[in-house]
Amino acid sequence: MTSETAAPSLPPFSGLTPDCVLDAIESIGLAVDGRQLALNSFENRVYQIGIDDGPMIVAKFYRPQRWSDAAILEEHAFSAELADAEIPVVAPTIIDGRTLHQHAGYRFAVFARRGGRAPELDDFEVLEWLGRFMGRIHAIGQLKPFTDRPAINPETFGVAPRQWLLQNNFIPADLLAAWESVSAQALEGVQRCFERAGDVSAIRLHGDCHAGNILWTPDGPHFVDFDDCRSGPAIQDLWMMLSGERQDMALQLDAVLEGYESFCDFNPRELHLVEALRTLRLIHYSAWLAQRWQDPAFPAAFPWFNSQRYWQDRVLELREQIALMDEPPLARPGY
Repeated sequence: MTSETAAPSLPPFSGLTPDCVLDAIESIGLAVDGRQLALNSFENRVYQIGIDDGPMIVAKFYRPQRWSDAAILEEHAFSAELADAEIPVVAPTIIDGRTLHQHAGYRFAVFARRGGRAPELDDFEVLEWLGRFMGRIHAIGQLKPFTDRPAINPETFGVAPRQWLLQNNFIPADLLAAWESVSAQALEGVQRCFERAGDVSAIRLHGDCHAGNILWTPDGPHFVDFDDCRSGPAIQDLWMMLSGERQDMALQLDAVLEGYESFCDFNPRELHLVEALRTLRLIHYSAWLAQRWQDPAFPAAFPWFNSQRYWQDRVLELREQIALMDEPPLARPGY
């Protein structure tokens, strides 16, 4: 997500009709058979499309004004680099020498269709397997930097989205002082965590590694979408696999790192960043919803957003995070 300063006058996908989607696919030389199924995606629009003389494909239409062409192509290049290293990701299909196409003002890419289910994150063997998977990705990710995609850091995921929310009057007036104060304290806590972590490396990441973005098959996990790939500390791709009480997370962390360190070194100082990154994600997520509120898909999917109760809960949530960030960092059992 970028920090847009103004919403477009029309919903971003208002012109992307079913006929437009099919015309776009035919414009790159693929003969469609009329089948079309919208998949669960809010940031972009993603469709499963039937092809006359082959298996169904997946077409992703990128949200206008979000990424530059260069940033999208860098996403495609990263996933192709991983696929070339035999890491199970689904890279965009090259058609006429290109992975990024345009039709009727929309940019899109096509992918092979891959199925799967959500991973069972309460299974230590699954966590270790996911750790190996991420270790392989990060071993490639650290070989060179992104040049066109942004980083995950306190400025991009904390300061900028907080400022956007305040400038665009999304916080209810009677909660404004409380949210403004607690979010400022939270960012001070984030800064202290980063100072305790010290000079950690920023590498190319998946960037949004929650269970909904990982598909599990009998052959193991794979990603089908690197739309949120950014640079940042390695722990960003690991902490969202952890849940529950502190003791539970410590055991889960041990399983993840047992697999991860088979392929990539891990800097334990990054554990100072777990709660800081969680805090940044909470602030960033509120701004992401607010910046998309003109898109009709968002009020329909997130009816609880921007209510009085929503912002009350965010104040309480950030207060909890302030306390957690001042606790000792998460550690593996026996370390």
